[in-house]
Amino acid sequence: MSFLNLRQVSLGYANNKVVREASLSLEQGTIYCLLGGNGCGKSTLLRTIAGVLSPLAGDIDLAGKTLGRWSVRERAKLIAWVPQQHATPFAYSVLDMVMMGSSAELGLFAAPGRAQRERAQEALNMLGMGKLAARSYPTLSGGERQLVLLARALVQQPALMLLDEPAASLDFGHQIALLEKVRELKNKGMTLLMATHHPLHAWAIADRVIFITPQGKIRQGTPQKMLTSDSLAELYRVSPQEITRWLNLNPERQEKIAC
Repeated sequence: MSFLNLRQVSLGYANNKVVREASLSLEQGTIYCLLGGNGCGKSTLLRTIAGVLSPLAGDIDLAGKTLGRWSVRERAKLIAWVPQQHATPFAYSVLDMVMMGSSAELGLFAAPGRAQRERAQEALNMLGMGKLAARSYPTLSGGERQLVLLARALVQQPALMLLDEPAASLDFGHQIALLEKVRELKNKGMTLLMATHHPLHAWAIADRVIFITPQGKIRQGTPQKMLTSDSLAELYRVSPQEITRWLNLNPERQEKIAC
């Protein structure tokens, strides 16, 4: 059953359309990896699904109801968004930042309690960040901040998680840990839509791959169909030979490679 449906949706800012008349369905318990060139609209698509932006045209349905009819609090119980970058002028502790993920389940003036604190600490521990719980969030590195945002999203316990290039600032070891966590969440029934610049990450974990083409169109298919030298060359406007040389992709392989 489709959890999220986009029907003839155009996305962008004011008069600048970056995605045009796109239709897309996301099934429950599935990993989708979103690929495309810089400025193609990957972040715009995620921000629109998250409710931060409104579509310029078309309809988006979430769990059987138009996206705009869900309240912010209701939507936060269904969707978690891990943005590319996040900065705050306030010196929140790492643990406090993660506990913010539980705000949707609390009353308007309620403060997080012991249960929320323990869940936040558990999320940090799972990502190898437990020892940094008392650190000031603004003092962390870019990669550490990204893991804190992921922990905050885990605390939300959403049905759909949106990840905007989550591996961009992570070292190789944390990239592997991230991909393993994404697989684990999928096995628990979560739907995940992850924008990435790494085709090998998509090859390693994706059930379905989504392209946003240079023409602003959306294409979707299996990793074996989408992650070929010819398809990636068209997507990134390079030659198939360059794709093969740098990625060593073999579209005939059925076993997914490690990242």
